[in-house]
Amino acid sequence: MRILIVNKYLYRRGGAETYILKLGEYLGESGNDVEYFGMADERNEAGNRVGAYSENIDFHSQSLKKLTYPFKIIYSFKTASALRRVIDDFKPDAVLLNNFNYQLTPSVIYELKKHNIPIVYTAHDSQLVCPSHRMKNSAVQGLCRECGEGRYYRCIKNRCIHSSRIRSILGAAEAYLYRILHTYRLIDRVICPSRFMEKELLRNTDLTGKTVVMHNFIEKLSPSEAERENYVLYFGRYSEEKGIRTLIRAAQNLPSIQFVFAGGGDLEEEINGVDNIRNLGFLTGKELQEVIEKAAFSVLPAEWAENCPFTVMESQSLMTPVIGADIGGIPELIDNGRTGLLFESGNSDELTEKIEYLYKNRELCRQMSAECASVCYDTISEYSERILNLFEGLIK
Repeated sequence: MRILIVNKYLYRRGGAETYILKLGEYLGESGNDVEYFGMADERNEAGNRVGAYSENIDFHSQSLKKLTYPFKIIYSFKTASALRRVIDDFKPDAVLLNNFNYQLTPSVIYELKKHNIPIVYTAHDSQLVCPSHRMKNSAVQGLCRECGEGRYYRCIKNRCIHSSRIRSILGAAEAYLYRILHTYRLIDRVICPSRFMEKELLRNTDLTGKTVVMHNFIEKLSPSEAERENYVLYFGRYSEEKGIRTLIRAAQNLPSIQFVFAGGGDLEEEINGVDNIRNLGFLTGKELQEVIEKAAFSVLPAEWAENCPFTVMESQSLMTPVIGADIGGIPELIDNGRTGLLFESGNSDELTEKIEYLYKNRELCRQMSAECASVCYDTISEYSERILNLFEGLIK
């Protein structure tokens, strides 16, 4: 089968990019022809035969080119033209669509449907229902659903996109336009990595009958015989929506407990200023695996619409229990009291109590670790087979 994978970034930038590159590599090794379409970038790790890509748009840039961005986030003729070249050459049987809004724009959907190509979309985040893609803003405690049922003017009111009125106006305008045009109804199937995401999409879009829940795949990891050490682990992005400030407050409340952080981001200086936090920086591969499997347990204190976080899945696959925020898709992955504990998102006092309780109860930690061994997620082989079955059903 000839499969075209579409995503705005084609290098490892986050979870969505890790997903497309690993999945594409496996599908190719399994006998399928795979090509990619996204923005042109010297960091790209995958591409297409004709070398056709969308213009690279950076909304954080201060260049004069930003003056033309308002006309490019709604519909991009250049993107549609570049994609057409790839389609004409590659002639894909099906397309796996991923993150596309703003940089690629829904112009890719219209171009694909002109050629009658089946589209399977993976909802990595809430971009189809929330202009900021995060379901979070500083004016609302917990998840923000103020734009529900098409009330996108709330995005402008709250300056949800990078705290910018102009960007929020553009994001709201895009959301209004494609809701009116029923653009997303042109997508044939939507993979929801969590039941939470499926509910949000069905509540706010006209995708009824087109969704399927498929938790993310995870590479099979083999825990070593390394002994547990006396530290609590956070690994991931150092940013506000990840609940880092809430976790910092909990760490400061527990000065006798050692915390280890592995990652990077905007809040690194704040992390480095806490005496009982050891910052290891960004880790991958064997280094990260070793840090995870030696931890007493890990913590995911998220304060936004986490979908199907690899942080939880990787911890459990290495038999490390997780204390997670009761938000988004996290509760679907943590069996409260069996493979970890849940706490109210943003509640630093409750998080402090849960960390102290589990840290002092080592027998419970060992029991939870053993229970993690029974947690099962799709391997990339199983997941790929389900993707191919979706494609084949649509082609038929």
